[in-house]
Amino acid sequence: MLQKLYFNGLVAYITLLIIKNKFIMQTKILKVVRQGDAFSVQSSKQESGQIQKCNIVLRELGSGKFENEYACTMLGNLAGCKFYEGDVVAATLRFSTHEYQGQAFQEILVTDLVKVNN
Repeated sequence: MLQKLYFNGLVAYITLLIIKNKFIMQTKILKVVRQGDAFSVQSSKQESGQIQKCNIVLRELGSGKFENEYACTMLGNLAGCKFYEGDVVAATLRFSTHEYQGQAFQEILVTDLVKVNN
């Protein structure tokens, strides 16, 4: 479902809650809290056998410190991009869950991340 979103005079069309192959994708306007350094991990899907990985924490926009935060993973070329604390970004997040040794874990993967000029 497409929604029109206004942010600082900009209009962005975002796709909300696309349920596909047992995961949910959501595009939001968020603020960067912090980003870790990129590092290499093993990947059977890459020709080289390795892929770049980076962790980033994103927060929903709002007036307080109690807005929702998302601890996410960026992979591949996206992991090599550098974002800074306070950057406002449009991010597409893929939410998925998996079970391991009887416990359920949620993963949040950033599939697209673009800095919004403000």
